[in-house]
Formats: sequence, structure tokens, C-alpha cells
Amino acid sequence: MALPEDMALKELNIESVRDRVSAEEWETRVNLAAAYRLAAHYGWDDLIYTHISARVPNSDHHFLMNPLGLLFEEITASSLVKVDLEGNILMDTPFIANKAGFVIHSALHAAREDAMCVMHLHTDYGIAVSNLEGGLKPTCQSAIFPWALTAYHEFEGLAVRDDEKERLVADMGDKQALILRNHGTLTVGRSIAKAFEAMYFLERACKIQILSEAAGKLHMPPREAIDNTLRDLRAVAGANGADLLVWPALLRKLDRMDPGFRA
Repeated sequence: MALPEDMALKELNIESVRDRVSAEEWETRVNLAAAYRLAAHYGWDDLIYTHISARVPNSDHHFLMNPLGLLFEEITASSLVKVDLEGNILMDTPFIANKAGFVIHSALHAAREDAMCVMHLHTDYGIAVSNLEGGLKPTCQSAIFPWALTAYHEFEGLAVRDDEKERLVADMGDKQALILRNHGTLTVGRSIAKAFEAMYFLERACKIQILSEAAGKLHMPPREAIDNTLRDLRAVAGANGADLLVWPALLRKLDRMDPGFRA
């Protein structure tokens, strides 16, 4: 009887690359494919556009990203495209990479050693907040940390020109999240799990803000309460973090839904 993983490969006419890569790269591929499937599950995908990339362990800034033409819900570990910082494809694949995704992701992978994963989305609520003059606000408890970790980058048109890289990196600085004005949201993390969790709370903060503003006049938390929340969150950060508890739970969820991402 065919396993779900085998069926996923057969449906897309993709050969497994598990035996052609290191164990560390395969684990990264599985986790990145999971991030794509979870993004689709939460309604964060944009047809075949936007990207999540991850650096290949023990490599010279090689990274993995989605092939142009596959939906997020179709991404598998073997279908991911491996490229270098110049955009050269490093492993035989029937797919091609996306130029816009390459410009944004290669800039951050090159500049930030902590950017093991870069996640970029075009969601309705994320774009809505990116259009607001005041940007993201610390409207509630779950929005305060994303608000404190977010920087902004001005819209320059489609991100396909190399000269934008320097400005994008400078605008983000050492922040974990970036709102690209009139465009979307972006997070980085030392792991796929951390970048995903950061995006989850950033996107949730954007949604809560838009819904709250649509309902009426906002009641903002007092500044002292915001400072207390930031202090307390930083004190417990990592104790029950994304890598240890959140991500394994999400992988179990995916395995129940469709383990084909592991192919």
C-alpha cells in the first residue's frame, strides 16, 4: 500500500532527494515544507506567490525556497529548490525559483547570521496594517511583543532589483519582524519554528487591530502596562519556546491532516 509521502511525490512527478542530501538538510527540508503547509492551513498563502526560505545547515549561505508554480499546500521536502546567494540553482530540479522571492530572502540570509529562516507573506490583514499611516499598534496583550519587534520598509515596487537589498536590510536592522509598506509582512528566526511563531503572532496582531478599529474607537493599554508586558515576556522567553513545544505540536497536527509534506 502506497504511503501518503509516496503518493505526494507521484502526483507531482517529483523524485525524492532524501538520499542525496545530508540528514541535517533533510530535516530542514521537512520543517520548511511543514511551514508552507501550515501557512496554507491558516490561510496565509497567496496562490503561488510569497515565500518562506531556510538556510541549509553547514553550507555557504545556501538556502531552500519554494519552486515557482506550486501551491503552498503542495510543497514537499523534495520539491524545495536549493540556491546560493547569486540565485544559482544547486541541485537538479524540474522547477525554477522566483526572482522576487530571491531578492528579499537572499538579502536577509546574507546580512543576518541569525536569519536561518525568512518568512514573507501577503495576507489581507497584514497588507491592511502595512497601508495604515501609524502601522502596527500594541492594541492588546498578544500584539505588544510583535509591535516591539517590528520595523518598516517603504514600498519601492516589485522586489526584483538588487539595489533594494541594502535599504531593506538597513530598515530591518536587528528586528525580528518587518512590515513592508503597501506590501505585506516578514519575519526572521534562528529556526523555522521561531520564524513561524513570530509570524503567527504578527499576523494575529494585524488581524486583531483591523477588527478592533472596524468595531469602534480603540482602548489602548496604558504605557506602564505595555512596559510591564515586555519585561515579563522577555523574562520568560525561551522557557516554553517554539522549538521545544509549539513546533512539535504543529508537526503532529500536520501528520494527522496530511503527512505528504514529508516526501
